[in-house]
Amino acid sequence: MAQFVDWDLAAATAGALGKSGPRVSYAEAAEAVGDLRRLTDEAAGHVADYTGLRSQVSHPPVRVVDRRDWAATNIAGLREVITPLVSRLSGDKRPGPLTEAVGSRVTGVQAGTVLAYLSGRVLGQYEVFSADPGQLLLVAPNIVEVERKLEADPRDFRLWVCLHEVTHRTQFTAVPWMRAYFLGEVQAFVDASQGSEHLLERLRRGVSTLSDAVKDPESRTSVLDIVQTPAQRAVLDRLTALMTLLEGHAEFVMDGVGPQVIPSVERIRAAFNRRREAGNPLEKAIRRLLGVDVKMRQYAEGRKFVHGVVDRVGMDGFNKIFGSPLTLPRLDELGDPDAWVARVHGPAGATPTAG
Repeated sequence: MAQFVDWDLAAATAGALGKSGPRVSYAEAAEAVGDLRRLTDEAAGHVADYTGLRSQVSHPPVRVVDRRDWAATNIAGLREVITPLVSRLSGDKRPGPLTEAVGSRVTGVQAGTVLAYLSGRVLGQYEVFSADPGQLLLVAPNIVEVERKLEADPRDFRLWVCLHEVTHRTQFTAVPWMRAYFLGEVQAFVDASQGSEHLLERLRRGVSTLSDAVKDPESRTSVLDIVQTPAQRAVLDRLTALMTLLEGHAEFVMDGVGPQVIPSVERIRAAFNRRREAGNPLEKAIRRLLGVDVKMRQYAEGRKFVHGVVDRVGMDGFNKIFGSPLTLPRLDELGDPDAWVARVHGPAGATPTAG
C-alpha cells in the first residue's frame, strides 16, 4: 500500500519541535490535572442542564494531556482516516521505492512541523478520528500558560474552557449519528476529487503550504488551493455550515452557563477575545492561511444563529437541529434563523416564543 505520510517521522518531528510548557512544580502540575478532570465532570452537568442534551452513548473519561501527547493522539487519528483513503485512491499501487520513501518522509516532517505548532496553541479538543464516539482532550500546559498570561482566576478559566469542550463532546455523544456524518463528509470530499493522483498531489501541497507558513510568516499561499472542483466546494460548504453550528453552539452555551457559575467570566471573555484577535505576525499568517480569520467571523455568526433560533423557538425547538442531517442548517440559513425555523418547524414556528 502506498505510504502518503511517514507517521512515525511526523510524531518524532512534532515531539522534537514542540515547545516546552510553562514552568510548573510537580504539585502544580498534579493540581492542574486534578482540577481539569473534576471541572470536566462539573461542566458536563451544567451543559446537560442548560441544553437539555444528554449523552446517548458511553464515552471514555477526559484525557488531560501534554503537548507531545496531543500531537501523538492527532497523528494516530489522522493515520486512521488518511491511510485507507490513500489506499483506495491509489488502488494499492505503489510508486517507486525511492519516490515513496522520499515523498512520505518529506510529508511526515511537514505534518510534524504543523502539529508541533498547533500543539502549543490548542486548549482542548474533541478528537473524533481515532475511535468511536471520540475522545475529549484537554492540553494542561496550554491552559495553564494562557490563564497566566490573561492573569485569570485558574478555577474560573479552567471551568470556562471545560464548558466549551464538554459542549463539543455532548454534540457528538448526544447525537449518535454526528460522527458518522462528519466522517462521511470527509469521505465525500475525497470522492469529489477529479482524479486520485491529482488529489494526492494537492494534499501533499496543502501539507507543504501549512509547513511553509509555520516557518515563513510572509507566505501568501493558501491551503484552500487544494479545493478545486465544484463538487468539493459543495462538500466544503456543508462542512463549513456544520463546524459553524457546532462552534457557535459551544460559544452560546459558554455565554449562557458562564455567568451562573464563573464569577469572572466577563473579564475572561474580554481578555481572551483580545488575545485571539491580536496575535504575533506568525499567528496572523497561520490564521490567514487556514482561513481562521474567516472562521472566527463564522463562529460569531454561529453564536448569533443559535441565539436567534433559541429566541424564536426555545431550547427544545433549537435541539430539533440535531434530529438528522436534513435538519442541520444550510450555509445560507446561518445568517437567517427565520429561514431555518420556517423550514424545520413550519411557518407557524417562526413566531417568537419565550426560551
